Amino acid sequence: MALRPVDLARAVGVSAQQIRNYEDAGVLPPVPRSESGYRQFSDRHRQALLTFRALMPGYGVVEARAIMRSVHQGDVAAALALVDAVHAEVNDQRRQLRETAAAVETIAAGSPAALEPAGPGLRVGELARRLGVRPSALRTWEAFGLLTPAREPGTSYRSYGPQDVRDAQLVHLLRQSRYGLPQVGQVLAELRRTGSTEALRAVLVQRREQLTARTLAMLDGAGRLHAYLTADQSPDASWAAAARPSRTASPALAQGVPAHGS
Repeated sequence: MALRPVDLARAVGVSAQQIRNYEDAGVLPPVPRSESGYRQFSDRHRQALLTFRALMPGYGVVEARAIMRSVHQGDVAAALALVDAVHAEVNDQRRQLRETAAAVETIAAGSPAALEPAGPGLRVGELARRLGVRPSALRTWEAFGLLTPAREPGTSYRSYGPQDVRDAQLVHLLRQSRYGLPQVGQVLAELRRTGSTEALRAVLVQRREQLTARTLAMLDGAGRLHAYLTADQSPDASWAAAARPSRTASPALAQGVPAHGS
């Protein structure tokens, strides 16, 4: 039975116009029209919509849209590459969190030796890449007085020593936890004044919980995407064929188990 835009809209709590927007964006597969020109949605479109909505919490609207568009263009490899990229991004955020937690522990232990430079300071681009932010973000933080990097003699390039790197890690952590720049300044000022890391420890816990929640949401979305890719058995569903294990593959590979010697 054909479904109307309003039927799909009710399924996820959006407007009928939003369903048309999803169609235009490639979130839904091509929609056939009746002889009178009306859209004829099917359960396949409903499943695509539910898959997109399941991807959104973990992967974000932009990436979820790009994933579904790639699927409906028949490029499953591109869709999965987008999935992998977001997982890599979250994994990098976990690495940054571990580094920041180590910096907080160094502060709490009062171990200045751990902050002694092992070599020349980092330049703005190097520190930006390490944190996963734009160089302009570091300059903005400096303009707000949150960072005070030294300048190299002769070139006047910014040089971020261990203390600056630690401060930048803390600013980045607080910004990821939705602290405004004035609030970040207050936390850092309190840290410098009293040496207390209590507020930062609370933020670390909050950030870990955020990453855990996001990863769980990503797992839910990925499971829905896998079900969508493998559900349609019709001959024209090229993405379903690409997602299913080959009938000529070894039984071990078909079950996701590496064959001996591989």
